[in-house]
Amino acid sequence: MAKKKQVGRRVEGWKAKSWFKVHVPDNLGKAYIGDTIANDAESVVGRIMTATLGEITNDYAKQYMKMSFKIATVTGDSAYTEFVGHEVTRDYLRSLVKRRSSRIDTIVPVVTKDGKKVRLTVCTYTFARANISQEHAIRNAIMQGVAAQAGAWDLTTLLNGIVSGEISRDLFKAVKTIYPTRRVEITKSKVEPVAAKVDTS
Repeated sequence: MAKKKQVGRRVEGWKAKSWFKVHVPDNLGKAYIGDTIANDAESVVGRIMTATLGEITNDYAKQYMKMSFKIATVTGDSAYTEFVGHEVTRDYLRSLVKRRSSRIDTIVPVVTKDGKKVRLTVCTYTFARANISQEHAIRNAIMQGVAAQAGAWDLTTLLNGIVSGEISRDLFKAVKTIYPTRRVEITKSKVEPVAAKVDTS
């Protein structure tokens, strides 16, 4: 015997979902960067959204910087995020590389004063090819320069320093006396996830 058809009309899955407007953190003006769809607000929290700095600030000279944000809270149909990292585009990186010069990468772990662990990738571009001892001295200067400032940074201050270029300018001043330097750029940052506390009771 055939089954009876279900009484009433079934709502299609996507029609039952809701759209949420996603905004960047306060220090970037809570700019709207797009929408995400979900069954409920709880399932939106934790999602990663990306946008270029140019889109956020309406400064299209900064389209090369891709920003990543994690949705932290939802109020009504608005989702609010926190910064989790950035990366510059490959095209922009290629434009910085010149023949017969050096690109010196320094990976710097930072713990901000609000307890966030962040890995920064700092690239130094020289006018001419540096030797190994000069590269070593530049990396040391980058590490010392970041360490000297890190204690005063919270995550918001760090983000502002990356976006404005202030940190790069300070590091440039520190390394240009070691070897003729064309540019210092923070090409990548990543906020490391905090490990869950283990219950030892």
